[in-house]
Amino acid sequence: MFTLISCIGKNREIGRGKQLVFNIKEDMKWFRETTTGHPVVMGYNTWNSLPGKLKNRENLVVSYKDVPEADRTIKDLDEFIKCHKDIEEEIFIIGGGMIYTAFLPYAKRLFLTEVDATADDATVFFPKFDKSKYSRKVIKKGKDHDLTFTIVQYTKK
Repeated sequence: MFTLISCIGKNREIGRGKQLVFNIKEDMKWFRETTTGHPVVMGYNTWNSLPGKLKNRENLVVSYKDVPEADRTIKDLDEFIKCHKDIEEEIFIIGGGMIYTAFLPYAKRLFLTEVDATADDATVFFPKFDKSKYSRKVIKKGKDHDLTFTIVQYTKK
């Protein structure tokens, strides 16, 4: 089962170059707790933006060239999706924008930290999706400095 997890602004912004637009301590903790013990799939740019391999998770990187430091390189994304879309094991999709777009049609759940703010200089965005096709459950609300956020679970109906 594919689950997308991201922190997004009001305009679905998620990144600025190789950096996150919003760095919220509680969101980072939520991300770590939720994804630990599960495989995480990311694009090459997301991989390069990390300080290192994500601990206690199988790190899978979508790339046409080998990424030796990763646990696995996914060279054929369509084949990977085809082989894994109906399995019970939860696989977290952690970015970036093109990777989210590729997996969105197959995702059963989305965990989105929705930030009540915008970033005009964002360069990477979460894809648009039809919220009417999902049930919405608020997991947590919070505030980090001047940022108000809500962690939401969307489950495909």
